[in-house]
Amino acid sequence: MNKVFLIGRLTRDPELAQVGADAQVCKFSIAVDRQFKDASGERKTDFFNIVVWRAAGVNCHKYLKKGSQCAVFGRIENRSYDDKDGIKRHVSDIIADQVEFLGGKQAGDDFAEFNQESPAPKQKTNINSLEPIDDENLPF
Repeated sequence: MNKVFLIGRLTRDPELAQVGADAQVCKFSIAVDRQFKDASGERKTDFFNIVVWRAAGVNCHKYLKKGSQCAVFGRIENRSYDDKDGIKRHVSDIIADQVEFLGGKQAGDDFAEFNQESPAPKQKTNINSLEPIDDENLPF
């Protein structure tokens, strides 16, 4: 089973690219602090490359930025390539199935679609003004 769940902060702004005629891919990286401290009392941080496809990727590009906190659910995918010097490089990416935006609205964030003000509360009804119901006329 190949499942990953990470919570971290973006280390750079997301990059969106068009792939083919009908697909977009968004790439960014997140920093995830380890839960324990090392011998010198410092907490280590791991960095992960995240890949998000299609509509979820477009939303990540639109609403996330460097420093944003998010939760990523997905899988690990390993790949290799030859760099410009001909050296074989191995890379692990997290292919996200779902990305949750965390941390709420901060100055400059554009979460207007998701954080609209709730409508005014409805007027409370005075229970004494309700008409009595005749139980004999109920269909059940």
